[in-house]
Amino acid sequence: MISSGSELKRVVVTGLGAITPIGNTLADYWEGLMQGRNGIGPITLFDPAKHDCRIAGEVKNFDPHLYLDRKEAKRMDRFAQLGVSASKQALADSGLVITDLNAEQIGVVIGTGIGGLKVMEEQQEIYLNRGPDRCSPFMVPMMIANMAAGLTAIHTGAKGPNNCTVTACAAGSNAIGDAFRLVQRGYAQAMICGGTEAAVTPLSLAGFAACRALSTRNDDPEHACRPFDRDRDGFVMGEGAGILILEELEHARSRGAKIYAEVIGYGMTCDAYHMTSPVPGGEGAARAMQLALKDAGITADQVSYINAHGTSTPANDSTETAAIKTALGEHAYKVAISSTKSMTGHLLGGSGGIEAVATVMAIANDRVPPTINLVNPDPDCDLDYVPNQSRAQTVDVALSNSFGFGGHNVTLVFKSFQP
Repeated sequence: MISSGSELKRVVVTGLGAITPIGNTLADYWEGLMQGRNGIGPITLFDPAKHDCRIAGEVKNFDPHLYLDRKEAKRMDRFAQLGVSASKQALADSGLVITDLNAEQIGVVIGTGIGGLKVMEEQQEIYLNRGPDRCSPFMVPMMIANMAAGLTAIHTGAKGPNNCTVTACAAGSNAIGDAFRLVQRGYAQAMICGGTEAAVTPLSLAGFAACRALSTRNDDPEHACRPFDRDRDGFVMGEGAGILILEELEHARSRGAKIYAEVIGYGMTCDAYHMTSPVPGGEGAARAMQLALKDAGITADQVSYINAHGTSTPANDSTETAAIKTALGEHAYKVAISSTKSMTGHLLGGSGGIEAVATVMAIANDRVPPTINLVNPDPDCDLDYVPNQSRAQTVDVALSNSFGFGGHNVTLVFKSFQP
């Protein structure tokens, strides 16, 4: 039943799935974060010799056939393979079984910034070299951005609300926020949500390099991604998927589900300023955090931890620091902040997914991931970024920030679950 404004449902996280450059399961991903494991290295998915940037955070040893049969996997772009596989992980972790009785109350929202670019590039080559008649009949359904969400529904049987957010690097967080709203307002009892991306391709790499966004520390990939460090020189592309199962509290309780954390707030804004650069001072990002806190009904001094967008670009990190100060005031100096991109690279539309997983795990384990490679602090970045070592501390309330090209700003608020 759809809820009125005074009957908003409580929404909890009951399942997590992660396929990342530092681990292909939730357990491996979390262990990698706690160890400060670097997932960035030389590109192996194609020959990058003619590119200025030749490093990325690739998913290693991913076998889609653990989750899909060979025929099914062959008809999916890598971004969809990752998204469906992580979704199946999360469902298994949650113990939620989709049946004919509940299928219409379980939905999917999975975001991606780029979609099936690998297939598009391959089919363009076929078109140019062999002619239009040789293009695959599966080209369009393999490359369109909504297909990770659509295929996840097909492979799990979820017949409820289904959507795909395409808001650049904010897409995964928007997907989780939108799924939160659907459960909170009674449009679904549970949602499979998060982000996926597999855009480490020749054309994508060339495009990001052309706008001077990428690190070119090819001879030192382990230290190439260094958020908030004075010597940062650009982001490092990554790939992977992070998926959460969000569930209405009473529904989760009725089946005895384990609960990792509660989702309590969602804020989004737009800079309305520039195609790629954040507005100076971070006014839009600050408002997203403030709106999320207001939506959650909490004050800034209740925040324990922030999983920052933290891309390792000169503009983002100083701007996000300023935004956090605006949003939290003096309490900003008391909050643990980390950029897990320092280990995974930037998954673009998938980043909000794996970073929300990290945020929820920080709450569930009372442990904060580090920002690795933070050696020479930037004077403009003067907050507590948990440098180089994970930290044991109580995490009651945590924010996860995602900001995207086009000026999209998203903040999610999670808290420890209290019955």
